[in-house]
Amino acid sequence: MSNKSYLSVYAKSFNWAGFFLPEETLKKCSALYDFCRVLDNIADDNDEVEKKKKKFDQFESDFNKKNFDDPIIKNMWDLIEEFNISLKIVQDLLIGIESDIKDKVELNSKKNLLIYSYRVAGTVGLMMAKILKVNKKSSLISAIDLGIAMQLTNISRDVIEDSKNNRFYINQNFEEISSTIILADTFYENSFYSIKDIPINFRFSILVARRIYRKIGHKILNKKNFENYRNSGKIYVSNIEKIIETLFSIFDLIKLSFNFKKDAQIQHDHNLINEELNLDERI
Repeated sequence: MSNKSYLSVYAKSFNWAGFFLPEETLKKCSALYDFCRVLDNIADDNDEVEKKKKKFDQFESDFNKKNFDDPIIKNMWDLIEEFNISLKIVQDLLIGIESDIKDKVELNSKKNLLIYSYRVAGTVGLMMAKILKVNKKSSLISAIDLGIAMQLTNISRDVIEDSKNNRFYINQNFEEISSTIILADTFYENSFYSIKDIPINFRFSILVARRIYRKIGHKILNKKNFENYRNSGKIYVSNIEKIIETLFSIFDLIKLSFNFKKDAQIQHDHNLINEELNLDERI
């Protein structure tokens, strides 16, 4: 599985964190996941590029025409209408997925990396926040940050696998992998304080997901060099480590309750993205 959208890439970790969500909310989050997964499967299929483009165009057309014969499309439109999700967000996601349907994918700047990460994952974080009934603008911005952070982590993890599929999101050296994880950490930090504005019965689940995804990056840094990284195979968080991170998330919950950091003190690294996209229009 390659790195398109935040939910499909982190399905196992999401399912772990989803355990702490109310059943009805988890069902709605799963509907969003299903929509993203269909798109991922099209982009990740072993078919020729032209066949994948045809499948993608058909699915996009069915979505735009509200073809409710497809339950995944119907469920997605139900979410859009119930939670007032801007269609610009969904279109951003579609553009991001489509950008992976080519013979060779290569990002050659921090700006392109961040825009790509917003499109395929920041969008999902933003839609997820709306499903979790987050309304405050600063918190919705932080939801984008969390999605971007997770995507940067995943790109850092899958450099070898992606290169085999002719996808080069970052260069194949440990220095760039490390710098991408450090960049991800700034987005994880920016996402933290606004979690306080998520309704209390959803808050812990997001803290758990955040910690588990971030742990992947820290495990990569511990490899120290590219040879160790390459020989490690797929780097993941074990169930024991997930339990530990879940316990640490309790302290995060306590820390949040004593947080008085103002929105203006949180510096969001969105300047490069906003050169091409107006994120305010999406929120």
